[in-house]
Amino acid sequence: MGTIRLLLPTAILASLAAAGLTHAQSGSVPPLETADRILVEKSERKLYLLKAGRVLREFDIALGLAPRGHKQRSGDYKTPEGLYYIEARNTASDYFLSLKISYPNEQDRERARTLDVSPGGQIMIHGQPNNPGYDENWYKYGDWTDGCIAVSNSDMIDIWLMTEVPTPIEIRP
Repeated sequence: MGTIRLLLPTAILASLAAAGLTHAQSGSVPPLETADRILVEKSERKLYLLKAGRVLREFDIALGLAPRGHKQRSGDYKTPEGLYYIEARNTASDYFLSLKISYPNEQDRERARTLDVSPGGQIMIHGQPNNPGYDENWYKYGDWTDGCIAVSNSDMIDIWLMTEVPTPIEIRP
């Protein structure tokens, strides 16, 4: 298994190092396993990091404000369903770290063309807002995103460290 490259701001790297969450050069800290697949079960509000079919980690998630059903168009507040992959990592988003999901895929674009709407985009797995508009408890209980998959900041660190581009992701109803 190769070393995971981190593209994090210095302050975050220092925090991760203090928490023992980076790979030590001396080898004193064992490396985290890298997931070969992500599975999201929307109905369970769970995200699973998998390797060779084995669950490495399980996380509680929040979804879009209208989570039932597959995303059809921009602004519908739905989280997509289907097969995608992680296509980018972003340390400078409005949320604590983010992993961009490859939505829309060709099927999503074709469906949107048929409906004569924009399919939307910018679907991410991310942590909490950097500048929250509500009390932090509001984000802990219930769905609140525009269609993304949100986790706690501490969970986002683990997901960040245990995934690479392009990790496949399956999002189930």
